[in-house]
Amino acid sequence: MTLHTTERPVPRWAVTTARLLPLLALPVCLWRLPVGFGFQMGMDVPPSTDPLWFTVPYVLVLSLLSEAFALLCAGLVRPWGETVPAWVPVLRGRRIPPYAVTVPAVLAGLGFTLLLVDWILCVFHLAGFSDVGYTNGWWQALALAVSALFVLWGPAILALALAYHRRRRPLPAR
Repeated sequence: MTLHTTERPVPRWAVTTARLLPLLALPVCLWRLPVGFGFQMGMDVPPSTDPLWFTVPYVLVLSLLSEAFALLCAGLVRPWGETVPAWVPVLRGRRIPPYAVTVPAVLAGLGFTLLLVDWILCVFHLAGFSDVGYTNGWWQALALAVSALFVLWGPAILALALAYHRRRRPLPAR
């Protein structure tokens, strides 16, 4: 295995999906930021009484974690998802057991897929927005589009985990 390739070729669709995951998370992260600063984003609700010293760090950390997780999913298609990178002390160069990557990816994918199921069943029930009225249809359409992108995470992660598992499973004996 060379430095920049995986043990077996990664399907092109998987590479594209892994690259798009951070872009799926970005609209939700950008939606959260004004809400953290008290802007209602068209929601017809009373302003939050939570202090800014609480909401701003909470929203920033949640958004950063969302993007970090999306970027971490690149390990499902990159060499550092198969072998510990050289810059990691003690473990450098060791092969990562496939299930150490597959199991957390499948669990995360299932968790995010539950959001999709909830969203479909309730038409628009992500983060409690289904109970919220909007000042006009444009705000509601924007909220719907943002949450629709976010709920695609689960199926995308599950597809990447399946491709990773298929690529990393032992080859049959000949």
